[in-house]
Order: sequence, then C-alpha cells, then structure tokens
Amino acid sequence: MKINRSTILLLFLSGGITTSSAAFTPWNRKAATLFATTTNAAASSSTQISSSTAAAAEETASVSSSTGDRDILVRAAKGEIVERTPVWLMRQAGRYMADFRKYSDVYPFRHRSETPEIATELSLQCHRAYGMDGIIMFSDILTPLPVLGIDFDVVKGTGPVISTDVRTEEDVSALTVQEVYNFEEKLPFIKEILNTLSREAEEANTSLIGFVGAPFTLAAYTIEGKSSKHCLVTKKMMMEAERGESQAVEIFLGHLAEMIGQYACYQIESGAQMIQVFESWAHQLSPYNFEKFAKPAAQRAIQIIKEKHPDVPVIYFANGGSSYLELQRDMGCDMIAVDWAVDMAQAREILGPDVGISGNIDPTILFGSKEQIEQAVRECIDKAGGPGKHLLNLGHGVMQGTPEEAVGWLVDECKRYKGKED
Repeated sequence: MKINRSTILLLFLSGGITTSSAAFTPWNRKAATLFATTTNAAASSSTQISSSTAAAAEETASVSSSTGDRDILVRAAKGEIVERTPVWLMRQAGRYMADFRKYSDVYPFRHRSETPEIATELSLQCHRAYGMDGIIMFSDILTPLPVLGIDFDVVKGTGPVISTDVRTEEDVSALTVQEVYNFEEKLPFIKEILNTLSREAEEANTSLIGFVGAPFTLAAYTIEGKSSKHCLVTKKMMMEAERGESQAVEIFLGHLAEMIGQYACYQIESGAQMIQVFESWAHQLSPYNFEKFAKPAAQRAIQIIKEKHPDVPVIYFANGGSSYLELQRDMGCDMIAVDWAVDMAQAREILGPDVGISGNIDPTILFGSKEQIEQAVRECIDKAGGPGKHLLNLGHGVMQGTPEEAVGWLVDECKRYKGKED
C-alpha cells in the first residue's frame, strides 16, 4: 500500500500507528516521510486504508497551473478582469468525498474542526484532488460563538444545537461582550489551522479563503436554538423591536457584528487572503426585514474588515436572497455571491457593472452527465460577461451524494473554457 499524508494521519489518529517523538506531526514533511518509510511494511500488512483523493490528485491535473494561479482568485474577488475564470466551491470540503467520510464517520464535528491536524487535512483533500483556485478552511460559521459565552454543538443527523438562551434583553446583557475579543484564548486552533494552510496554499500555488457567518444568521441560529423552518421566534423578536417593546434582537445583532468583524480580521492576520460572509438564513428574510435588520449588521461587520484590511477582498453571500438582490449593491464588500435561483445574466444586470459577482451553478447539475456539467459551466461564464469576468461557484454548497468525478469535470471545464468562438 502506498502511504501518503492522509493515510498516515488516519492511522495515527486511530491508534493504528504510534511514535515516541512528542514533536511528531503529520504536517512535518520530513518526519512524515521518514515515518512512512520505516513503517511501510507493517502498515501494508495490517492496514487496508485506500486514498481515492490522493490517487485522483496524481491522475488528474489535466489543466496545468501557472504562476498567476497563486492569486487569481483574490484578484478576481477584488473585481479585476483576470486571464481566465477562477473557481472554488462552497462545501468543497465535504461528505461527498470518500476520504472526507473516513473522518466524519468516526469523529464528531467539533473534534474535526477544532483539531488542527484533522481540520487541515479536510481542508486540503479537495484541492489535492481537483485543483480549485482556493483552499477554504474546514470550520463552521458557529465556531466563534463561544467568545460571546454561547455554547453550541453540531450533532450528526440533527445539525447545530445551541444551548444558550438569547431571547430577552437580560439574556443579551449576560453575554460576554468585549471591546476587543481574544480569539487566541477561546479559539487557539484557528490560528494554527490557518498558519498551516497558508504555507500549504503557497506551496500549492493557490489562495487561502477564510469565512464567517453574517450577524443575522448567527443571531437566528442562537435564538432558535437549532435549524428552523420558519424562524418564528426570531421574527417575533424583530416585531417586538418594531413595536418598541424590546431591543434584544437589535442589541444582539450589534454585538455579533462587532465580534464577527474582528473574527474575520483575526483570520486574515492568521493567513486568510479572502473572506466570504455567509448569510445562510437570508431565505428567512423579506426584503423589508433584510434591509431593516440583517443588512445594517452585515454592513457593520464588513466595514470593520475593510477598515483594518482594505486590500483583502470580501464576498457577501445571501443564500435565498436573490429576490432582493438590488438591496445588496451597497453592502460595502468587493463582490456579491448569488444563489442558483436567479439567472446569472439577470443578476449581472441587477447588480450593475461596478459590483463583482460570484456564482451560481445549481448544485444539482453535478448529478448530471459530464456534457451537462460542462455546458452549465460555459453558460454561467458567458452570462457573467465571459472568461475572467467573474468568480465561478455553485449557487449553494456541494451536496452530499454528489459524484466525486463531477466536481473534477466542473473545475477542469472552468479552467479550460476560453469563451465563445467567433
């Protein structure tokens, strides 16, 4: 059996191999190489763990990388016209990959996302296999909530579960609100993960993407305590605010905006070259409620990022918010990501020529044929203005069950496509 870094890490974490060196780490290349050499025979006879991702990485790369690939994603996110359309995918590090499931089937979510070795490996798997133009840190939008004193977990089969009640002004006043947040104290793993990924991204000639949840989405998750079909408790609090009965939701959104802005800056200072802000619950908002509650809080978080790091591009993605796309022109970010429910040409027209755009292939296309996937890529690029005029992504995340080869087809076609023939 061929031993690679992914296999070594799996064996090491599962107890299949051990080392007496306290300084051993799967990310020390020399140590990992030496360890693989000295344990290859034993591992071959006792362990039958394959690595389809590593094999795919060796057999693919049909589109060679160039010097400009290192920052093509970042340049496009800043609004520059680049030499080809760059591509990365939301949830590109996910359960559709067999190698990813070797971890998700064994370790709970927070263990995976808060253990630097595992989080780093999960972040890198998809890039090794498919060569997207960016590596995104494997984490969750809820990860920074503990700095405010909010406890959460991600339960397999259920999703996020938040045990801290935040529904009244008294609840909000009980939160751990600070002028300057100490993320190293509460989230020490984030810096280590991003530092390592930054080095890996440079060696792989690609960019490193950080991300945060938008204030309204984090507020709604916290208030509801879990995923919610109607977001009713949060909407009742917004109506209470309108009647002047309680300021709890507005105060809470303000605290989250400050914390999230600082958290994004912390990611940048730890190595992230670009930030995407996820408004994952935008589909719960009417245009009125978006403009009154969610938008000002998101704008404040983005303002904090841009004031401290003006040269780092910020993308805002309102999932389910394409019905009020015109309200997103002035978010203060560099680019708007659009969901799959709007035609890319229409989205381009609504946002205007001065707003960068990302998106927006329907994720279910990846269950289609190679020809259908490649056609969807070409149509999206053409409708966005042609090669190099936008940042290709899905209009939502890669779905569980997506055929792995389909992701490779999408990425390769995006890198190959030179535009319509005259």
